[in-house]
This record gives sequence, structure tokens and C-alpha cells, in this order.
Amino acid sequence: MTRPPPLATLGAMRAVVQRVSQASVTVEGRTVGAIGPGLLVLLGVSQTDAEADADYLAEKIAGLRIFEDAEGKMNLSVADSGGAVLAVSQFTLYGDVRRGKRPSFDVAAGPERARELYECFVARIRATGLVCETGKFRAMMSVSLTNEGPVTILLDSTKNF
Repeated sequence: MTRPPPLATLGAMRAVVQRVSQASVTVEGRTVGAIGPGLLVLLGVSQTDAEADADYLAEKIAGLRIFEDAEGKMNLSVADSGGAVLAVSQFTLYGDVRRGKRPSFDVAAGPERARELYECFVARIRATGLVCETGKFRAMMSVSLTNEGPVTILLDSTKNF
């Protein structure tokens, strides 16, 4: 049986994209970001990511045709459907549990670089004309959502595996 390559060689910005009827983020009991219909994006940044990764994911997510048209087909983007985006930084997308049961986050970007690329991603989403709400970087957040469909898409800025 062949073991998968080490995660360090798989550097790619990761996103979990969920089609929602509503989503919100609270920090210490206060809502810091909320949207109605649209996309909740959980974003993970690795040590090897660059602005090009943020650009790629922002463009891909803004154009994802996962909203239904008048005929019930997934044919509309979030902008076409009049929706918004809620972007939440989530380093745990890089939790590696291949060698035990306690996750290692060695591949996740450090806080300064992760914040920079997360903010770059948010800016790129906003540059498309979409409303983009956010969580609070490095805070303990409670995320609430109603996933419609359910529709959940996993994206990486590169596919090395």
C-alpha cells in the first residue's frame, strides 16, 4: 500500500464552499458577519500559498454555478442569484491526522502570512462586486448556517494529488 505524499508537498489554499440561505459568525456573543442567501467560504492557507492562490480561489468561487436557475438547474453564480459571501479563516483545514489522532497543523501558514492571504482573498471577492462579510481572524468564532441543497464544494488552488 502506497502512503500519500507529505502534506508539505501539497501546498494549496483550501476552501470549503457551502451554498446557504443564511450564515453568520459570532465572537463573544456579538455578530461580526452575516449574510442571507449566498456562499459560506471556510478558507485555509498553507505555508506555500501566494497571492496567486487567493486570486484563483476568489475567481473560481465568484463564478461557481451552484445556484438554481428558473428550470431548477445549477446554472447561476452567487452574483447571478443576488447572493453574498461570508468568508471565514479556518486553519484547521490543514489538520493532518495521518500519524495519530491529534491533528498536526505544521503545513498551515503562520498567523501573519495567513491573515495577509485571507485579506487578499476577501479583497479579491469584493473586487468582483460581491458583498463579502467576514469572521474575525484568530478569534474563537461560532459559525451558524443553513446549507441549502445541501451543496458543499471542496476547492484547492492546485491539485497535486
